[in-house]
Parts: sequence; C-alpha cells; structure tokens
Amino acid sequence: MFIPKSNRIAVFSYLFREGVLVVKKDTVSPTHPHIEGCSNLEVLNLVKSLLSRGFVRVTFSWQHHYCYLNEEGIEYLRGYLGLPAEIVPATHKKAATRPEGRDRDEDKFSGEGKPAFRGGDREYRSREGGFGRGGGM
Repeated sequence: MFIPKSNRIAVFSYLFREGVLVVKKDTVSPTHPHIEGCSNLEVLNLVKSLLSRGFVRVTFSWQHHYCYLNEEGIEYLRGYLGLPAEIVPATHKKAATRPEGRDRDEDKFSGEGKPAFRGGDREYRSREGGFGRGGGM
C-alpha cells in the first residue's frame, strides 16, 4: 500500500515520542484518533510493516492493537527521523525521584494529646440494643 511520506513521518514521530501506539482494528475509519491526517488503515499497515521487521511488539486485545517500541525500533526510528541519541521515547524516560519528606519531630507521635475518639464504640451504641442480634427488648 502506498502511504505518503508525510503520513509515514507523522506515525513514526508519534510512535517515537510516546513509545506506544494503540490502533483499533477498523479499516474503514477515515482518521486515527491520535494522529492528524492519517487514516486508520495506513497506521495499521505501518504497524504491520514494523512488526514484520521486528521493531515493535504487538498485543491484540478487544479489537485493538497495542504496539510497544523495542530497542531496535528506537534505533531504526532515530535514524529514519534524524534524531540525536539524547532523545528517547516517553516510556523509556526515567521517572523523576520523589522529593524527600520533611523532617518530623519525634514528640509528635509520642501518644500525648487527645485520642482519636473517646470511649471506643460505646458512644454511638445505646444500652437498649437494637433490632439486630442480641438486642431484644
């Protein structure tokens, strides 16, 4: 199938930027929901081509293809799109470390002060009982 170069670059750049791609198994859809200007059939065929060359891993579930870019695919797309080695897909970026928590005073948790609730569960239970088990009159 002939796919215009602009559409091919749009699909490849989206896949490289995100690292993953979801394609519905729908060959008559005029557009892909995430990529502007490409039909769903073009995206399906490009994914099929990348899969046959071993650049993506595809999982199919509930009429959707879930495509994951692997290391060989990253190198291929980096060369095809002319990107430097510093740029990596979003799925391969290291997560930012969480900032350290603030220092807590030891005396905060020493048990002094009011208890969470006084008297346990006796405040909301009455002595007379209720309709349940053992609450007869």
